[in-house]
Amino acid sequence: MTATVHGFQTQVTKLLDLLANSLYSNKEVFLRELISNASDAIDKLHFMSLTNQDLIKDDPNFKIQIRPDKDAKTLTITDNGIGMTLDEANSHLGTIAESGTEAFMKNLTGDAKRDSQLIGQFGVGFYSSFIVAKKVTVITRSVNASEDEGVKWESEGNGTFTSENIKVPFRGTQIILSLKDDETEFTDTWKLRECITKYSDHISTPVELYEEKYEQPKEGEDKKEPEKKFEYTQINNAQALWTRTPKDVKDEEYTEFYKHLSHDYQDPLTWAHNKVEGDLEYTSLLYVPKMAPWDLYNRQNEHGLKLYVQRVFIMDKAEAFLPNYLRFVKGLVDTNALPLNVSRELLQETAVTRKLKKALTKRVLGMLEKLSKDSEKYTEFYKQFGNVLKEGPVEDYENKDAILKLLRFASTNNDSAETNVSFEDYISRMKEGQDKIYYITAESYEAAKNSPYLEQLKTKGIEVLLMWERVDEWLMGNISEFNGKEFVSANSQDLKLGNLADEEEKKKQETAATENKDLIERFKKALGDKVKDVVVSTRLIDSPSCVISDTNRMMTMQMRRLLEASGQTLPDEKYTLELNPKHKLVQKAYAEMEENRFNQWADLIFEQALLADQGALKDPSTFVKSMNALLLG
Repeated sequence: MTATVHGFQTQVTKLLDLLANSLYSNKEVFLRELISNASDAIDKLHFMSLTNQDLIKDDPNFKIQIRPDKDAKTLTITDNGIGMTLDEANSHLGTIAESGTEAFMKNLTGDAKRDSQLIGQFGVGFYSSFIVAKKVTVITRSVNASEDEGVKWESEGNGTFTSENIKVPFRGTQIILSLKDDETEFTDTWKLRECITKYSDHISTPVELYEEKYEQPKEGEDKKEPEKKFEYTQINNAQALWTRTPKDVKDEEYTEFYKHLSHDYQDPLTWAHNKVEGDLEYTSLLYVPKMAPWDLYNRQNEHGLKLYVQRVFIMDKAEAFLPNYLRFVKGLVDTNALPLNVSRELLQETAVTRKLKKALTKRVLGMLEKLSKDSEKYTEFYKQFGNVLKEGPVEDYENKDAILKLLRFASTNNDSAETNVSFEDYISRMKEGQDKIYYITAESYEAAKNSPYLEQLKTKGIEVLLMWERVDEWLMGNISEFNGKEFVSANSQDLKLGNLADEEEKKKQETAATENKDLIERFKKALGDKVKDVVVSTRLIDSPSCVISDTNRMMTMQMRRLLEASGQTLPDEKYTLELNPKHKLVQKAYAEMEENRFNQWADLIFEQALLADQGALKDPSTFVKSMNALLLG
């Protein structure tokens, strides 16, 4: 059969060039990736063989073998795992990052160090071969295929690959790297031994290196040159890391195991390794990454922990053990309380799964609480995963309070957009007599910081939490209090100031309403049914006007846009216009005797308030024309 030539997925040529020439400062990681992939293939076959021993009867001892050839300048990595069919090879090896090459390319920055960190997020570990190889040949045979249905896949990383069926006498996969002329150090056994020990010591499958052995002459034999011979020697420890006692595991071993587990190229931010005995026995090893994957906000994307039952790998990405808002957590759980033949569907229904989910969720939240004591590391974590964590209080009511403690926001107390203020911080700084937590949601930090709704609160020295992420609107609409302190939006009709609203202010308000009765009536008449009502403001100091909803703003413009974007049709909301009668713009409008021009002023002041509140107008061109007409007088 003649080999068929295939083109790689769009943009792969450029990506392979980046992989080969610019992204890696540490070239030896290619070996970690290939050994890790081989280990995964063996894990999958091991699981299948539990119910069908015939699959491995010809070769029951799982192993990964590495064979350098100095003369041929090749390095061969062989596993006796699950193998691939021709279609699988074309699919898996012909497509870089099934999760999206295009998205990967968009994330490239030109900074080689940062770009190299993206590789792990896009699942392109196999292609790291092209860092050191000018040609990659894959010989493979699926465990379910005959000898004649073996596969040869080959590429020089130049935009195409060939594949064909050939006779392959063994199951599993063999990857032959034809090394570049300046990468022949990877045929040195001392170099390979160093790499295997460094990166793959924790893998539970034996990793064997083909290396020289010297036979010393036996006693009584003539002394002569030791006879040189080659044989495979196991290099790695081959003990599953999570089965060891945590105090016996070095930090470097934890970080390397994380990279093996997640195919991430960075160290994890933190981790927790626990063995629990009693009614429910299990071991968990949980990691928090440093960087968010590109598809973190795709809630349909597969995620979850690796599941082992009595150290036998059962499934990848078992999502039943953690809630969705913790989907960024990597790691594994190993238990003897589940059957070896457990399915994804069965996992959702078992009491064991529910207990494990409850325990592991608390374990992660405890890990994050501990991390929050280190402000620098927690800031790093929160920038990457804070918005996902905000899904938690609504999704996981049982742990709502624990999650709320982990949230951080910007505040009027700080002159920056840094989100480093917790609800507990806020409460610790509350003014005497204050019993509410005030917040504002807006389109941006600048819009929140400069919102006219904050003017009265600022004059009273009341701190306000500033929120501008899309999820904030939804979050605050679904929680009502923290530690007994009610949340109040700064743009609510009633700010519930309680003891902070003194009697003198109330009298001033009543007087202002009486004194400006004619102004209010005139604005009401001019605006008609565009507004629900017009009142004298109690909150404005520097701004002429603002709009208020009597629904306590559970449906602000950001939320409306989210719902409308999802296809929902919502009725128009009418607002109450609050006027600052002391503002020169309002006074100028009121002084206008010509009724049509006053109507224009009233519209302008109302639409200014809408613009400040919502960040946009339905008819901006009419607003601009009206403003220009008034300016030109």
